Amino acid sequence: MTETSEDARTPEEQGATGSTGIYVYGIVPGDVETEPHATGVGDPPSQVSVVRNGEIGALISEVPVDRPLGTPDDLKAHAELLDGTAAVAPVLPLRFGAVLSDENAVSEELLAAHRDEFEAALRELEGRAQFVVKARYVEKTVLGEILDENADAARLRDEIRDKPGDATRDARMALGEIITQSIEAKRTEDTQRVVDALEDLEPMVNVRQPTHDEDAAHVAVLIELSRQGDLEDIVRSLAQEWEGRAEMDLLGPMAAYDFVMKRAPED
Repeated sequence: MTETSEDARTPEEQGATGSTGIYVYGIVPGDVETEPHATGVGDPPSQVSVVRNGEIGALISEVPVDRPLGTPDDLKAHAELLDGTAAVAPVLPLRFGAVLSDENAVSEELLAAHRDEFEAALRELEGRAQFVVKARYVEKTVLGEILDENADAARLRDEIRDKPGDATRDARMALGEIITQSIEAKRTEDTQRVVDALEDLEPMVNVRQPTHDEDAAHVAVLIELSRQGDLEDIVRSLAQEWEGRAEMDLLGPMAAYDFVMKRAPED
């Protein structure tokens, strides 16, 4: 997709000298309105509003420049605002911690300077949102599969059974390597199973790296919000297919983090 600029830098990079800066969460169509009680980062949480320039806008809030950002509450507030917006309107997420000196800088240096690319990217996201499909193996089940399918693994398991660790160190290491390689192979196959199951939704797909040794699949998809029910049905069907073998989870709707490319700030 079209790249999203990150020309929203820390107050120090921007040379801000006031006591506050403007935190920028993401880019939205200019007709987006915030909820009356929408809040963002900060302690206490700051009020969220929209700075507009033509047909586009930016979700912003005022933050003190002498307080470092990055607490768990800040990260949660940043994500919740973007994900909540993505459920009702297209939004281009900016990196966490993007701050400009004032609202004029947001309007001119960010929005006006990148209007064409922002407008094009928002058109691509119209009516769409990201979801993440996750599957994690049930350890006992996947180990049983490996031992049934791999004679060397079964032999090594029998070799080390009821023997002290020192006497079977090499065998344990060899078995561990077989298990790791086997899970990687299963993950590749099962991830493709997920991708194939989603094909009818005509999604954009990004296969994520595993976050856990026993991940079976970790796939981000960008689909029409109107197909959310179809996606839920597909995930439910996979969960039934893999009952007792892998646990399924569906996250979203959320902002299109995996599909909006970012570039370094311009000097």
